[in-house]
Amino acid sequence: MKKSLLTLALVAASFAAVAQKPAPATPAATAAPDSYTALLAATIQELMNTGDPAKLKQADSKLERAATVAPQDWLPRYYQAYARTITAFVSKEDDDQRDQYLNQAEAALGQARKLGGEASELLVLQAYIYQARLSISPMLRSMQYSKLVTETLAAAKKTNPANPRVYLVQANNVYYTPSMFGGGAEVAKPIFQEAQARFATFKPSSVLAPNWGERQVKGRLKSYETASAN
Repeated sequence: MKKSLLTLALVAASFAAVAQKPAPATPAATAAPDSYTALLAATIQELMNTGDPAKLKQADSKLERAATVAPQDWLPRYYQAYARTITAFVSKEDDDQRDQYLNQAEAALGQARKLGGEASELLVLQAYIYQARLSISPMLRSMQYSKLVTETLAAAKKTNPANPRVYLVQANNVYYTPSMFGGGAEVAKPIFQEAQARFATFKPSSVLAPNWGERQVKGRLKSYETASAN
């Protein structure tokens, strides 16, 4: 059981590093100065292509500047919460410091929520933060945070069942849950397939809006094909 929980924690960190698909560096649908749009687009591009703690912190600082330029835009705070969550996953610092990053992620996510961010996307990221909390101490935190991940994803799906990231995060959770608790690769496979179907029809609300995860879904489904061929 301890090994299974640790595996779940580690895959969450792996998901953090590779799952993102960069948003195109083109102007947002919302009215914004060109310099702001360019800054945010470039920063998102950097954020979605790194798992290095130093670079993640640099992106966090740039997102803080973007939030200052456009204090009514929820996206800088959303991506800031994401950057801090990934930092907690990949950091080699002690548990207290990693929890502090997640406290900061929660704060940024709360600001994005107050600014009217898209509810389903915020809930998916909240579930991701809970996964990061779990990864810090799987044995001690499993009972609390596994339940919170499941409940938060259910709320995200209710808010927007078309959001493919809901199914991706759910599928990853199921994939790394021991079969004795209803999880495993075969149980997760149809959820990954559902995520793929959702990605095929998903249209982000703007070119800077969250649009990550499809690459990981394709990679996971490819691994199923490879396993079947062997």
